Amino acid sequence: MAGPKPLPIILSDAARAALEQLSRRHTTPQQIAVRARIVLAAADGHSNAQIARDLAISLDMARLWRQRWLLLEPVEFDELSALERLTDAPRAGRPVRITDQQVCQLLELACEAPQRSGRPISHWSEREIAQEVRARGIVEQISDRHAARLLKRGRSNRTAGATG
Repeated sequence: MAGPKPLPIILSDAARAALEQLSRRHTTPQQIAVRARIVLAAADGHSNAQIARDLAISLDMARLWRQRWLLLEPVEFDELSALERLTDAPRAGRPVRITDQQVCQLLELACEAPQRSGRPISHWSEREIAQEVRARGIVEQISDRHAARLLKRGRSNRTAGATG
């Protein structure tokens, strides 16, 4: 026995073009491309079950993105782009306490010789870098381990940017 028929999605020409572009562009993250295909298939009149089969996704995922698109339908398309409509909503969590600028200052400090800061060491340790960051007032509070994680993340971002 068939369930209730899902609400139809009616796309403007601009919305359809934007979704088709997102679904085809090589630089679009895969999850966004799949969501764009879900909305396009829904607009073409396909049921959630058929979309799930065709795209090899769960029925819940097809249902979820149809509903989310419909919830945002009243918002004008020039106020909220297709990409913004298909992006995950911000998740709850602790707000960022160390800004990008502070991370840059931490990275700059790590590139300096420790002797410039009056430290009798040849290489920065996690503890020494965290102490110096606090001493310079870059951040009020930071653990040794978190300073090391930020440095590691900064190194990997620079490496990725250099090769990409």
